[in-house]
Parts: sequence; C-alpha cells; structure tokens
Amino acid sequence: MDLGIAGRHAVVCASSKGLGLACAAALAREGASLTIAARTRADIEAAAEAIRRASGVTVFAVAADVTTPEGRAAILAAGPPASILVNNAGGPPRGDVLRFAPEQWLAAVNANMVAAIEMTRGVMDGMIERRFGRVVNITSAAVKAPTADLSLSTAARLGLTGYVAGVARQVARHNVTLNNLLPGFFDTDRFRAGVAGRAKEAGIAPEDQLDRQREAVPARRVGDPAEFGDACAYLCSAQAGFITGQNMLLDGGQFPGTF
Repeated sequence: MDLGIAGRHAVVCASSKGLGLACAAALAREGASLTIAARTRADIEAAAEAIRRASGVTVFAVAADVTTPEGRAAILAAGPPASILVNNAGGPPRGDVLRFAPEQWLAAVNANMVAAIEMTRGVMDGMIERRFGRVVNITSAAVKAPTADLSLSTAARLGLTGYVAGVARQVARHNVTLNNLLPGFFDTDRFRAGVAGRAKEAGIAPEDQLDRQREAVPARRVGDPAEFGDACAYLCSAQAGFITGQNMLLDGGQFPGTF
C-alpha cells in the first residue's frame, strides 16, 4: 500500500534507537524526509546515516534534549515544516509509588507530557494551514493497564492522553489527527533493562524473567520494534485521516479486555 506521505517531512523525537528509530525508519521507507533527534550526537548521527543508506531520503540529525525549550526549538528549526510529528521521550525510572519525591513527579510530567504538548503546539498551526497533519505519541500500555512500578510514567502519559482527547476533536476538520500508540513488551534497550531489574528483585536469571514475561503475552513473544514502526507509519498515512483521538494498544493480546 502506498501510504501517500512521500515528500512530506516528519519529525521523530528520541529516535536514535528503540521504538523511535523504528518509527523513523518506517516513515523513511515511505518516502518521508526526516528530522530525527536524541541527546547523544554520535548515536543520532549514526542512526541518520543508517536511514539515509537504507532509504535515500533526506535526514536532519539533531543532538538535542526534547525535554527542554532549547532542545525543542532546535529540533523544529532543523528541517522543513513538519507534516508528521512522532513524540517520544525516555521513560522515567521504575519504583515504589509511595517513595517518589516531588521533583521526580515534576520531571516525569515534563518529559512525558509537557514536552509532547509543546512539540505539538510548535507544529499545529502549520499543519492546519497546509490541511494535513499527523501527530503520533508513543506512550505505554501502562496507560490502559497500570503497572505498580511504572507509576511515574503512567501518571504523566495519562495527562498527555487527556490532552490528545481534547485537541484531536478540535483540529480534525483540518485533516489533522492526533493518536497515541501504546506499546507493551517490545525488544528495546529499556525493555531489556526492565527485565534485568525485575530478575534481580526476584532473585532469578534474566533469561528466566524474560521467559516469564513472554508467557504473560498470548502471542508468546515480545514485539519487534519494526512492527511498531509500521503501525506508526500507517497512523501517519493519508489513509488514516478518519482515525483520531485514539489509543492503539500493541501488546500481543496481553490486555484482558474487550475495549
């Protein structure tokens, strides 16, 4: 299927690895030019070169922290106006919900709610003017099924989810959509670190903990980031203009509900 986004420009945050990189690569395969960003210059430049070699599209690589106003300004100024925005940022630490300090809550909200809102505000006027815009936020399956040790992430991302629910319905008439992708277990560095942490807490080998987590998924595996990237690309497509304000769960069937 031709997704109808060749020649459009996409901004993908936190995209030197993991799910962000997978989204950037999928959009590039569809012919979209890119601005990709991450904090470490060597990592983001390596990711940009790999995407250029694989797809031939123009890629602007920005070493910037999306959680700061200066970083957001640098990302948005690096390339052409964005028709597609994929919001992403590293998740906050796991831990006991009763033990987090106020500054940890504020940091989580800034990174996983405010940053995405401000990036969205930065592109929205142009999207409305051009009558095409796709905003996809990478959130978490924990938004739908909270996990005790991910309370910082869940609270902040729920705030972003509420923001999307309201804004999506205000701008839909301009062919601008906002949606959230909720990943479950995907094979990323963050997932592997979480497996190692839970294994240590349980006093078992990481391989055994990984088996436990696979067994909790009806698909009996963890997700491939490329699968996630393809889902993102579809939500950014011309064909997805009637999908907005939605939360798409990608968890291999782990959530035990109908809706």
